[in-house]
Amino acid sequence: MFCSKKKSLEVERIVKANDREHNEKFQYADNCIHTSKYNILTFLPINLFEQFQRVANAYFLFLLILQLIPEISSLTWFTTMVPLVLVITMTAVKDATDDYFRHKSDNQVNNRLSEVLIDSKLQNEKWMNVKVGDIVKLENNQFVAADLLLLSSSEPHGLCYIETAELDGETNLKVRHALSVTSELGADISRLAKFDGTVVCEAPNNKLDKFTGVLSWKGSKHSLNNEKIILRGCILRNTSWCFGMVIFAGPDTKLMQNSGKTKFKRTSIDRLMNTLVLWIFGFLACMGVILAIGNSIWENQVGDQFRTFLFRNEGEKNSVFSGFLTFWSYIIILNTVVPISLYVSMEVIRLGHSYFINWDRKMYYPEKATPAEARTTTLNEELGQIEYIFSDKTGTLTENIMTFKKCSINGKIYGEADDGMGQKTDMTKKNEPVDFAVNPQADRTCQFSDHRLMESIKLGDSKVYEFLRVLALCHTVMSEENSAGQLIYQVQSPDEGALVTAARNLGFIFKSRTSETITIEELGTLVTYQLLAFLDFNNIRKRMSVIVRNPEGQIKLYSKGADTILFEKLHPSNEDLLTLTTDHLSEFAGEGLRTLAIAYRDLDDKYFKEWHKMLEDANTLIDQRDERVAGLYEEIERDLMLLGATAVEDKLQEGVIETVTNLSLANIKIWVLTGDKQETAINIGYACNMLTDDMNDVFIISGNTAVEVREELRKAKENLFEQNRSFSNGHVVFEKQQLELDSVVEETITGDYALIINGHSLAHALESGIKGDLLELACMCKTVVCCRVTPLQKAQVVELVKKYRNAVTLAIGDGANDVSMIKSAHIGVGISGQEGMQAVLASDYSFAQFRYLQRLLLVHGRWSYFRMCKFLCYFFYKNFAFTLVHFWFGFFCGFSAQTVYDQWFITLFNIVYTSLPVLAMGIFDQDVDDQNSMDYPQLYEPGQLNLLFNKRKFFICMAHGIYTSLALFFIPYGAFYNVAGDDGQHVADYQSFAVTMATSLVIVVSVQIALDTSYWTVINHVFIWGSVATYFSILFTMHSNGIFGIFPNQFPFVGNARHSLAQKCIWLVILLTTVASVMPVVAFRFLKVDLCPALSDQIRRRQKAQKKAKPSRSRRPQTRRSSSRRSGYAFAHQEGYGELITSGKNMRAKNPPPTPGLEKTLYNSTSWIENLCKKTTDTVSSFSLDKTVKL
Repeated sequence: MFCSKKKSLEVERIVKANDREHNEKFQYADNCIHTSKYNILTFLPINLFEQFQRVANAYFLFLLILQLIPEISSLTWFTTMVPLVLVITMTAVKDATDDYFRHKSDNQVNNRLSEVLIDSKLQNEKWMNVKVGDIVKLENNQFVAADLLLLSSSEPHGLCYIETAELDGETNLKVRHALSVTSELGADISRLAKFDGTVVCEAPNNKLDKFTGVLSWKGSKHSLNNEKIILRGCILRNTSWCFGMVIFAGPDTKLMQNSGKTKFKRTSIDRLMNTLVLWIFGFLACMGVILAIGNSIWENQVGDQFRTFLFRNEGEKNSVFSGFLTFWSYIIILNTVVPISLYVSMEVIRLGHSYFINWDRKMYYPEKATPAEARTTTLNEELGQIEYIFSDKTGTLTENIMTFKKCSINGKIYGEADDGMGQKTDMTKKNEPVDFAVNPQADRTCQFSDHRLMESIKLGDSKVYEFLRVLALCHTVMSEENSAGQLIYQVQSPDEGALVTAARNLGFIFKSRTSETITIEELGTLVTYQLLAFLDFNNIRKRMSVIVRNPEGQIKLYSKGADTILFEKLHPSNEDLLTLTTDHLSEFAGEGLRTLAIAYRDLDDKYFKEWHKMLEDANTLIDQRDERVAGLYEEIERDLMLLGATAVEDKLQEGVIETVTNLSLANIKIWVLTGDKQETAINIGYACNMLTDDMNDVFIISGNTAVEVREELRKAKENLFEQNRSFSNGHVVFEKQQLELDSVVEETITGDYALIINGHSLAHALESGIKGDLLELACMCKTVVCCRVTPLQKAQVVELVKKYRNAVTLAIGDGANDVSMIKSAHIGVGISGQEGMQAVLASDYSFAQFRYLQRLLLVHGRWSYFRMCKFLCYFFYKNFAFTLVHFWFGFFCGFSAQTVYDQWFITLFNIVYTSLPVLAMGIFDQDVDDQNSMDYPQLYEPGQLNLLFNKRKFFICMAHGIYTSLALFFIPYGAFYNVAGDDGQHVADYQSFAVTMATSLVIVVSVQIALDTSYWTVINHVFIWGSVATYFSILFTMHSNGIFGIFPNQFPFVGNARHSLAQKCIWLVILLTTVASVMPVVAFRFLKVDLCPALSDQIRRRQKAQKKAKPSRSRRPQTRRSSSRRSGYAFAHQEGYGELITSGKNMRAKNPPPTPGLEKTLYNSTSWIENLCKKTTDTVSSFSLDKTVKL
C-alpha cells in the first residue's frame, strides 16, 4: 500500500482552509507515513538485489549454473543449490521480520485518532486520513498529528504550551501563540467552519526553527513565523485545547523531513570479504588456466596413446577443447576454497553473539525490567571496531533531572559538615535526609540532608530568609493545583524548577502570580509582593532580576545569575564574603555541580521611579531599543549585596563518567550532538569529563555567515598549531596509526583540545565548501560538541565522518530526534528512555542506560570481532589446505579433473568433519575475560586498527594453507613411492593414498584449531575430538561391505579404510604429515609470545596466574575532576518569558482541568557521584598490572 503520491518539486505551498477540493489540485502528500523498506510487491526483488550485492552469493549462483552443465561438472548441482537457497531464505526471513515490525509501528501511528472539522462538525479521523487544509482540534497531552498553523486556544491571547522532546530532546515547555485575528475564533465551531483563509508559505523543508509564510483572510495579509506553528511530534501541554490548520502532512512534515532513510548496513568485514572473494575467484581462474593448459599439453602429447583403450575416435576431442572443459571442471572442484558453508557459519556465529548480548545480565536494567537487545544479527563484529561515537545529550547522557544539592549562604556551606576531626564530609552520606513532613506542601521526592539549614531558618537568620526569598521570587515558573489540591509547578527550565522546589521545601513556597504580583507563603504566612519590573534573562546578560515591593513598602531588587557576571556588579563592601563564596563555588564545581550566584539590592523609591520612567521611554523607541534597555538594566543591577550561591546537580545517568573515561582510553572519540543550548552542552561536557580544565584550549565556533565560520575555523586551527609547536618540545607524540589521514599534521598534535559549534554555524559549515576545514579541526580535537542542531544535521555530521574519515561510527540516542543519526551511522544504538520508543525501533542495538555502552563495545564488540577474525583466518586456512591438494594432484593425474579424495569426503568435510569445532571457537572463544576487557580498554585498539583480519592476514592464512596442502600431498606421495606395506603388498594405490591424505587432513586441522582455541569449554572438547571420532566412524561405515552391498555405485572404496589404517607405515606417514604441518606454527607462536608479547598475551598470562593465586581485588582509584567554576544558570532557558509574565498574556482566568500524568517528575536526589562510589565489582582490577600501557 502506497501512502503518498509522487509529485513535482514544490517551490512554495498554497493551502486554503476547509477546502479539500482546492488543495487536492496540488497533489499534496496525505498524512500517512511509512518508515519501512519494503511492501508485498517490492520485497522479493529489492531483498534479492541487496543479497546478491554480496559478491559471494553471486559467485555461488554462477557456480550453480556451471554445475548444471553435465560435460564439465563432477559434482551434483544440489550440493550448491541447497545451501544457497537456505542462506538466502534465512536472510530474507530475518529482513522481512524486521520490516514487519516497522510496518506495525507505522500502522499504530497512522491509525491514531484526531478530531477534524468536516462538514461543520468535529469528527474522529485516523491520522492517515487527515488532509492539508483541514482544521484539527487538539486537547491537553495529545500528540500533534501534522504541522499546524495555530488558530486559537483555551489560553488568553491564543497562547499554547508545547513539549518538543521528540524534535530537539528538550523537555522544557515552549510557547506558541496564534495571530490575534484568528485567536478570536476561539472554540466556536460555526466560525471555525467558515474560516477560509489562504496560507502561502515555504515548501516542505527540514529546518525546525524557521518558518516563513503569509495568511490572507478578509482582505488582509498577516505575516507568519515559527512562533505560530506547532510541529508534528510535539505534545500539547498545560493547555486545555487548541485548533490548528494543517499546513504540512505526512512525509512533508518537518519531523519526517528530518528522519533519514533506512539503509542497508554491512560490516567492514563483509565489504572486505567481497574483495577477497573476487581475489579468490581470480586465483581460481589462474589455477584453472594453468591446469587447463596442462591438460591441453597432456592430451596432445600423452593422451593420444590412451585413445585406443578409452574407445575414443580421433576427431572426437581435440586438446584445446579438452583444456576448455577442464578449466570449468577445475573451477567447480576448487570452489571449496570459499564454500557456502562459510556464510552459513558466519550467520550462526553472529546469531550466537546476538543472544549473548540479549542474555547479558550485567546489561539488564532492573528498574524498568529492560534487557539489552540486539535488534540485528549482522553487525556484531563492527561493535569491536568503533572509532567515533555520536551521542545525544538529554536522556542519553543525562536523566534531565535537576537536584538542589548544596548552597553557600553568607559564607557558610550547607550540604556538608565537619566530621569531628576537622574534615568536611558530604552530609548526604552521613545524615538522614531532612524530614519535610512538617511542611504539608513540600515535595517529598526532593531530599536535602543538612539539618543545620533548617535550624538556621528556625532561628530566624535574616540572610537565610533573604536567600530563600530570592529563590521563591526570581523565576519564570507557573503554578497550578491538580485535582488532589497539590501544588504543581510548570517549569520553563529544569534548573529553575530545582531552585523553586528547594525554596518550597524549606518553607518559602511560591504559590501564584499575576502580571503585577507574586504571592509566596513564608513559613506558613501568605505574603504578596508587587512586581514592579522583570529584568529578563538572555545569553549576553546571563542573569535574571526582579524588582518587587514588599508589604512593608520597601523596594528590593533580587538577582540570580552566572557568578562571573554577578560578582562584577557587587558593592565593594562584599570583598571578604566574595572571597569566601568564590572558594565555595570552586569546591562545588570540583564536584561537578552547576553553580549560581544570588544577590540583592535595596532601592530608593525616588531613584526607582526615575529609572522606571527612563525604562518606559526606552521601550517606546524604534531605533536602538534593545541597547537602551540593556543599558538601563546594567545601571540598576549594580552595588548588589551578595547573599551566597546555589549548587545544583544535573543528574547524569549512573556510570556515565566511568563509561566516557573508559571509551576515551579505548581511543574512541565521543562527539555530543544536541538540540540544547550551548551553555547546557558545555556544562554537561564538564560534568561527564568530556571537557576538563586541563585541556589546552576549547574552540567555540558561533559565526552567523559562511565567511565568519570559515574565519573562526581558520583562527582556531592557527591557534591549535601555534600551541602545538610550543608544546611539542619534550612531549612524546602518540597518534593512532591506522587512520589513513588526509592531513599528516594530525599525527603530530599533542595536548587535548575541544570544539564547540552552534547549529547555525554548523549549517554554513556543512552546506558550503568549508566542511573539510571543519572536519580537519574536529578530528584533531579530543571532544566535539555540536549545540542547537536539527535531527538532519546530526545525520549530516555522521555522514561527513563516515565519508571522509573512512572510520566506523556509532550513534546513540533516545528520542525521535535521534532517528536520522541512528540510521546514518554504521551502528545505531537506541536507549529506551523517557522519550518514547522511536529511537529503539530504528536502532540496531538497544538498552536502558548509557553506561551499558562500554560493556557492549569493550566486551561484546571486542569479543565478536576477535572471534569472527579468528574464525575467518582458520576457515580460509583449512579450505586452502583442503582444496589445493587437488591442484598438486592435477600434475599426476593427467590434468583430468579427477578428485584426490572420495566424493563423500568432499561433501562432508565442511558440513560435518570441521563445521562444529570452528563454530565453537567462533561463538565461545575469548582471549581475556570480560572484567579484564573492561579494566584494560587499550585491548580494544586492534579492532580499530583492523589488525586481526585484513588483506595481509588473508595472505598469511593463504600461505599457511598452501604450505599445509604441500605437506599433505607430497609427504604421503614421497612415502608411498615404490613402497610395500607390512603384508608385502603395494600401498601406493589411489584409494589408500586418498584415505591417508584425508585422515591426515582431518587430524591436522583438528590439531590446528586446538592450538588456535584460547578459551576451552566442554563444548569445544566435545566438538573437536567428537568431529575426529565422527570422521573415523563415517569412514569405516562408508568403506564397509554392508554399505557397499546396498549402494555399490556410490561407495566404491570397499574395505580400504580397514586395510590401509591397519598398516603401521600409514600411521607413521600421518604422524609425520601432522608434525610437519603444525610444528612451524607452534615454534613461531612460542617465540612471538615469549619475545614480543601483545598486551592480550601479557594480560592472559597474569589472568592465569591470578586464577592460581586468587589475590584480593582492589578498588580502582577514583579521581575527582579539578575545579572549574561554571554557571548553571539558563540550563534551557529562553529569553522572552519575562515579557510574557509582565504582559499578563500567559495568566489564566481560571485553572484548566487537571491532567493526570502531567505532573513534572520532581527531582531524585541520588547523585551520580554516590552511584559511582557504590560500584565495586564492575570497577576493580583483577591483578596488580600497571594499567598505563605504553603502546
